[in-house]
Amino acid sequence: MKNLFSNLRGDLFGGITAGIVALPLALAFGVSSGLGPSAGLYGAIFISFFAALFGGTPTQISGPTAPMTAVSMVVIAGIIAANDGSVSQALPTILVVFLLAGLIQIVLGLTGIGMYIKYIPYPVVSGFMTAIGIIILITQILPAIGYYPKEDTQFVNQFVPEAQEVILKNILKEEVGEDVLNVQDFVGTVDRVNEINEESTAKEARTLAKKEASGVIGTLKILPRALKNIKWLELLLALSTIIIIYGFKRITTIIPSTLVGLLVVSGVAYAFNLNYIPIEEIPSGFPLPNFEIFTQFDLNSISPYLVAALALALLGSIDSLLTSVIADNMTKTKHKPNRELIGQGIGNSIAAVFGGIPGAGATIRTVVNINAGGKTKLSGMIASIILLIVMLSLAPVASQIPAAVLAGILITVGIGVMDYKGLKAIPNMPKDIKLGPIPLSSEVIIMLVVLVLSSVWDLVYAVGVGLVIASLMFMKKMGDLTARRSDVKTLAEEEAWDDEMGFPENLRDQVFIKHLKGPLFFGSTTEFQALADQIPNDADAVIIRLGRTPYMDQSGLYAMEEVLYELIKNNISVLFVDLQKQPRYMMERIDIIPDLIPEEHIFNTFDECLKWIMQNVKDKV
Repeated sequence: MKNLFSNLRGDLFGGITAGIVALPLALAFGVSSGLGPSAGLYGAIFISFFAALFGGTPTQISGPTAPMTAVSMVVIAGIIAANDGSVSQALPTILVVFLLAGLIQIVLGLTGIGMYIKYIPYPVVSGFMTAIGIIILITQILPAIGYYPKEDTQFVNQFVPEAQEVILKNILKEEVGEDVLNVQDFVGTVDRVNEINEESTAKEARTLAKKEASGVIGTLKILPRALKNIKWLELLLALSTIIIIYGFKRITTIIPSTLVGLLVVSGVAYAFNLNYIPIEEIPSGFPLPNFEIFTQFDLNSISPYLVAALALALLGSIDSLLTSVIADNMTKTKHKPNRELIGQGIGNSIAAVFGGIPGAGATIRTVVNINAGGKTKLSGMIASIILLIVMLSLAPVASQIPAAVLAGILITVGIGVMDYKGLKAIPNMPKDIKLGPIPLSSEVIIMLVVLVLSSVWDLVYAVGVGLVIASLMFMKKMGDLTARRSDVKTLAEEEAWDDEMGFPENLRDQVFIKHLKGPLFFGSTTEFQALADQIPNDADAVIIRLGRTPYMDQSGLYAMEEVLYELIKNNISVLFVDLQKQPRYMMERIDIIPDLIPEEHIFNTFDECLKWIMQNVKDKV
């Protein structure tokens, strides 16, 4: 407790400043997620407080971030669509997914698995971050120009026939599930169908219209129609916000330009009683836990989203640990990564219970906190309290913020989150693979694949595809490297090792030496399997030197077995020199030793092997 208050003045200023910076972003991320501004505020309040309290980076300020919100947006949209467009019906499932993500983070921290997150290749992260920026930029075009598909009557009416079909299917599905769809009860089913009215059809049609225009592809499809229905006031508010955010930074960075843009444009719009579209109303009062996530828990409804929960947990962990590294560089301290993941997991879990969207360590807010004097975890807790005070006292005022202002804020966030460093490096990356005659860079391909798939398909699966491609390309490179270092040559062609200098000249065409350098694994087996074909049938012996082969996987094991069978079939003796522990264990498991290679053919040194050669191989010349 003493350490907690050791820097009270600095932490107070840091926390207040970080909280002020977090306010407009929390509101914007909440709106962008699809759950409304209150979900963004709840997430910022609870994650900031508990991640600071239990985390391992004293200066870190946590809350909703652009990457976490982008993934959450996809998850939320999918679950809402699966629940007939009803947010209230989908909310328990959504929050359980967020809760699971937090619990997974806690497990990652407790087991120490979080340390492996750093092995995710940079091209995957780069493509993902740039895609996040593109998604935010494109999806904020519609609210920035005041176009909302579900309020476009002509557009919605196109989905009326489909809406009626969906409602009918749902009724039949419920009847089948209740086992009442039979001749006796069919009258009741018909009555339910006849009760399909204009109101329920219109509601379903609006849901379908919103779904059709969601995401990057949906926005681009509806954009021509949206541009014909621009609300110029909304566009002016969004552009004014963007101009102030970028322009005010040139004047001073002491006051957050995002907050200035929010207050100035919202204040002018409200003061002049402009006919703008406000954000969703923010509930006043202290947030209450949503116990429906426990009382209505259904494993079947959650199981399709387990991968999404894992993706949120991993992304939140990466995001937080990267921010922790930046904080370390600024404060000359060292964070505790596993403890940080536990803190982030606790924060996300509690935020989910109270209806908040998930988040992570936020770089900008953390930097602001440090620059303002924050040094201990108290600063993050103070930032949370500032947001709570704002929500409790100013919720009715905040509810008057124009939606276009938050769209403008998010557009600046989208521009800022893209990885320009990775994009600028594209022309200079080494071209290490070929597509026909065209040389290409494998890292650029990975980045572009993740970027495109994340933008137009699915963020979660895009990262998975990127990791698979990166892993395959890495293994291909390692296999090629191992193969190049392990060329099969006769002693006349291959440079002899020091202890081979005294090998008898008269036996050079009868005894061949294979130098294995590096692991014998599935990436290098093809070249090794060529060994049997390169040894003449009239050879007497092959010496395989394994001192530099510490590891052999199952593919390598069976490749070794195949080569040995071919050589021994031709009456060629195979001798092992300096066989390492793990490869020996593998070969003993399937009886390569001693069935194919007896113990007397295994030598610790080349000199011992040479003595056997001198005694058992006769000069044929």
